[in-house]
Amino acid sequence: MKTLMEMLNGCFAAAFEKAGYDAKYGKCNVSNRPDLCEFQCNGAMASAKAYKKPPIAIANEVVAALENDGTFDKVEAVMPGFINITLSNKMLDKYLLEMNTADNLGYEPKNAGKTLIVDYGGANVAKPLHVGHLRPAIIGESVKRMLAFDGYKAIGDVHLGDWGLPMGLIITECSKRYPDLVYFDENYEGEYPSEAPFAISDLEEIYPYACAYSKEHPEYKEEARIATAQLQAGRRGYRALWKHILNVSKADLKKNYDNLNVHFELWNGESDVDSLIAPMVEKMKADGVAKLSEGAVVVDVKEETDNKEMPPCILVKSDGAAIYASTDLATLVEREQDYKPDFIVYVVDKRQSLHFEQVFRTARKAGIIRPETRLHHIGNGTMNGPDGTPFKTRDGGVMRLEYLIRDIAAKVSEKMADRELSAEERENISKIVGLAALKYGDLSNAATKDYIFDVDKFTAFEGNTGPYILYTMVRIKSILDKYASVSGSTIADIRAAAEKADFAADYSSADAVDSEKKLKLAIAAFADNISNAADELAPHKICSYIFDLSNLFNSFYHENKIIAEEDKAKQKHWISLICLTLKCLETCTDMLAISAPERM
Repeated sequence: MKTLMEMLNGCFAAAFEKAGYDAKYGKCNVSNRPDLCEFQCNGAMASAKAYKKPPIAIANEVVAALENDGTFDKVEAVMPGFINITLSNKMLDKYLLEMNTADNLGYEPKNAGKTLIVDYGGANVAKPLHVGHLRPAIIGESVKRMLAFDGYKAIGDVHLGDWGLPMGLIITECSKRYPDLVYFDENYEGEYPSEAPFAISDLEEIYPYACAYSKEHPEYKEEARIATAQLQAGRRGYRALWKHILNVSKADLKKNYDNLNVHFELWNGESDVDSLIAPMVEKMKADGVAKLSEGAVVVDVKEETDNKEMPPCILVKSDGAAIYASTDLATLVEREQDYKPDFIVYVVDKRQSLHFEQVFRTARKAGIIRPETRLHHIGNGTMNGPDGTPFKTRDGGVMRLEYLIRDIAAKVSEKMADRELSAEERENISKIVGLAALKYGDLSNAATKDYIFDVDKFTAFEGNTGPYILYTMVRIKSILDKYASVSGSTIADIRAAAEKADFAADYSSADAVDSEKKLKLAIAAFADNISNAADELAPHKICSYIFDLSNLFNSFYHENKIIAEEDKAKQKHWISLICLTLKCLETCTDMLAISAPERM
């Protein structure tokens, strides 16, 4: 079905054309003066110069040409040439009926049949997730879900850091701590143990120690470099030990990502494309795309339109080592071979913007991707502490993500201390609400902006917060629960009946109170808001929409006694309306990967 704005634009495009003007001027928008009207068309103002007429004259002609089939309650031309529009309740009820009975609330996906890959993990093996991993994970998951709703076959790739010197450092340190392990015996020809010789807690201590020690001891770092080279060359024992590192790390990472309600379809790492790098570089050299420069292999990506310096993209350093750019380009080679994606989105810290611009230009110049393939980098900002710098623990360290989730859940539990809940129920609800507080607090900001982490603000049950959105959803469920008990039905039955309800039947909403109409307008704007958010890869726009929708529902709730309403037709209409409100909120929060409890 058409979105509400598409319907309005169609009506006014036809009216402009009928009045003798170009249909392109029939574009409408939401009024910025809701006290005067609900929508506005400014086409008469825009066309006045082209047609050499006063805009008010054009506006009056368009209004006269408009075919009002009951869609509008009022349409008027006002000086100096605006057209103010107010929809009829009848039209809104008809629209909500169609929306209520359609799939996906009437939203028509724009990208059905296309393939999307979202690269939004970037975690390193043998290291715990920390607060720096939060934004890419939850922004990426939301973008993936939004675009899946918009029709894409959406694939999330964690893109693990599992290759290079960090692996050599771990192997070297393991050889010091566990010298008798068979992995270090070059003459060993048997099968290696299936069980890892370490736990994730061991790895999380080994890697930081090895990293710090190598900075003070050059000979240790050289030993790690040699171990890295031998690993990559295929030394059996090192490969077996490396697989243990991967398996132990992946299990822990999956557990922590699951706790965030973040899920990946692909658990590939940099190692998966290592074999593709050399032939890719050789082809670029043979094609004249890459060249030697001071011993390194580079690609010149500077363009005439650049207004700032654009360094060449380095594929291979002068010492023969491949770097991140070559790994990312080889990953594009693999993705093109395996999936032929139409769109690839990277959610990575904005400080990597130059890197991705170089990679994207190189990929196009080398023909690694098809010309029509879209590449986009969402450069996320940082989550900062009160001092405006990246969030740290009290002792100045980087906080583990699981500790942050634990602390914010504890804060929510404190705020719910006066609720009549069992200890177990309070703990479970606090986890759900705490995670929503954390994720919504992040996602309600534009992805590219830095923001201040404020635990008191994020966990507030009022204002533009996750707990407020969830509380609104729980309030609707509570109303439905009360209605179920009065009507002798179940919430499931009520919601199923509401999905078949005719909003225009047995109840005339012509005299609906202002709060009811405003709520209906907000529900009807669902598709336009989702479409805009998907087009702009902007989860914060979904947050803005559900905050407005929640506010309008709560205004409606406070003005109308739904359960006590004696007019049963009106009550049934309202029940269907709040069921539709809940469905909009549930659909949107699912796109944000936020869950809601049954009670709070």
